[in-house]
Amino acid sequence: MATRVLPPTLLPLLLLLLLLPLSARATAAAGEEFPRDGRVIDLDESNFEAALGAIDFLFVDFYAPWCGHCKRLAPELDEAAPVLAGLSEPIVVAKVNADKYRKLGSKYGVDGFPTLMLFIHGVPIEHTGSRKADQLVRNLKKFVAPDVSILESDTAIKNFVENAGTSFPMFLGFGVNESLIAEYGRKYKKRAWFAVAKDFSEDIMVAYDFDKVPALVAIHPKYREQSLFYGPFEGNFLEDFVRQSLLPLVVPINTETLKMLNDDERKVVLIILEDDSDENSTQLVQVLKSAANANRDLVFGYVGIKQWDEFVETFDVSKSSQLPKLLVWDRNEEYELVDGSERLEEE
Repeated sequence: MATRVLPPTLLPLLLLLLLLPLSARATAAAGEEFPRDGRVIDLDESNFEAALGAIDFLFVDFYAPWCGHCKRLAPELDEAAPVLAGLSEPIVVAKVNADKYRKLGSKYGVDGFPTLMLFIHGVPIEHTGSRKADQLVRNLKKFVAPDVSILESDTAIKNFVENAGTSFPMFLGFGVNESLIAEYGRKYKKRAWFAVAKDFSEDIMVAYDFDKVPALVAIHPKYREQSLFYGPFEGNFLEDFVRQSLLPLVVPINTETLKMLNDDERKVVLIILEDDSDENSTQLVQVLKSAANANRDLVFGYVGIKQWDEFVETFDVSKSSQLPKLLVWDRNEEYELVDGSERLEEE
């Protein structure tokens, strides 16, 4: 067989192609421009890898045309896409017919529809939170935000709090070295906002109820709760405060908060009520808050039979049971009833 020698003029081009990263070569090969104007783009096996190489933050809906949940999700993605495209770090929304392109779906572990994934520089993270447009935006904004934001003025602090919204707790450090909380900003990025204020006035100190620095303020806007940590900022003390403050003092038990408990090793003191929205129940929850504040090594929660009877039945409690019931639950199958808890309302 004859050997063919490449012309010398082709050697630099060949070396350049060999040195190009795989993703860049894929993009060059595809020769495809992906819109960044807020439209949901269609991807398939021919252009998916090129999209990963070209787009830093790509949110993908792996769907099936016959799937009812997928059909309900489509307008939510259409609504969220232009908002996400307008972020300072834009997120492009795309969809893949994983029923048709099964090899592509299988590559990323898609075994149900819809499956939502955020690809950050090509690395996938599955999204299992709410599929409503506003919640999608709030949840995904966290992934493109800094682990710890640096705030240089009162105005920056107010803007940060306002833009963070009410879906996640936030930790504001005042006079705190950024390096002390950077680890937790990375570790708990999916669950909370973190910021350090470098410059602030006495008005801010009054507003956030601290009188010395360094101070770390934990805020739960949704539950109108705030707690304060003055240190020590070494050892396990800081992480214990952050970890315990990720949840409100008393947790309303529902499908979303139940998922949050999976990451918490503490036992749950749970009160089961008939209706967690009536006046007597509200008063009992306030009593629980006092107990929770003094016992941060436990999680305190409440649930009403009216709100979630299927969950309550797992504790052998029904509408005919004498309520309220107080129990200590290990979040698995083990729990212990507290004797006399039925008389809590009377006492």
